[in-house]
Amino acid sequence: MNVSSVNGSFVVNATERDTFTSAVTKNVMVTVLCISINYINSALVHTFRKHQIFTSSPRYLLFIHLVINDMMQLALSTLLHIISYALYKINVPFCLVLLIVTITTTLNTPLNLAGMAVECYVAICIPLRHGQICTVRNTYVLIGLIWAVGALSILPDLFILLATEPLQFFHSRASCVRDRVFRSSYSLKKRDASHIVCLVFVWLVLFYTYLRILFTAKGATADFQKARNTILLHGFQLLLCMIVYVRPMFEQCLLYLLPQNYSTIRFSSYVIAQILPRFVSPIVYGLRDQLFRRHVRRYLLCKVSTSNNQRKHVTGPKVRIQLK
Repeated sequence: MNVSSVNGSFVVNATERDTFTSAVTKNVMVTVLCISINYINSALVHTFRKHQIFTSSPRYLLFIHLVINDMMQLALSTLLHIISYALYKINVPFCLVLLIVTITTTLNTPLNLAGMAVECYVAICIPLRHGQICTVRNTYVLIGLIWAVGALSILPDLFILLATEPLQFFHSRASCVRDRVFRSSYSLKKRDASHIVCLVFVWLVLFYTYLRILFTAKGATADFQKARNTILLHGFQLLLCMIVYVRPMFEQCLLYLLPQNYSTIRFSSYVIAQILPRFVSPIVYGLRDQLFRRHVRRYLLCKVSTSNNQRKHVTGPKVRIQLK
């Protein structure tokens, strides 16, 4: 069986497809995971919108942007996965829209995590300037820059495609995979270069900020353990997000060792690289936060709270978010 994957899509060649049972099982599994994760994320977004204490905090603004971005990425990657089995080929213009948004949101995740690390560094290491640097306005500017960098990573591929492909290609149907649509050698080289730059930049930011946070928190015994656990979880979540950039190399190694498990390796790497990080994000950045967890619990369990309880939660202690 021949399968290709790219930034959220998992595409099966028409000539060598899974059995009907296997295809249904894989698509049902992916769809259930997508709905479950996005249900939790929707509750987080609803909680954020209902309480001003979150909308006025740069930390929670970055977090909810990460949640919304991951919801888009997960929904589109699941759609591409289902299309690869149900339709195989789709119209090129529609495919381009899906690929551009999917690739952009995939790149946005590690960049957003880097921005959250910087905000946490400023809050802990230079708290006296946190109110000046980490404002709501600056947070929106940072979110705009994240989307701009994500778009600049894929838009050159679109320009190369317009310059190199004949007009008939844009009126045809194609397998919706990045390396098959943006198939120019220039696009492949640019993709590898952008992945390397993103890897190096994000990891440098994470290592510097988290080491400084650890050294600063080490003076307070109670805060040190909390900071260490948070950093370890953040590092694990970021590692999962960055797997997408080294995924082809690991896949090739596994396929060389286990060529008979081609389909299983491809599908497993898709779940690990595209779905698992989106499952970890709401746990690490949302449900572990005491203030956010206290508010979101009602919406996850579909409970109706009284207005008095709402006022009590909104005016709850704010100091608990300082280290998360």
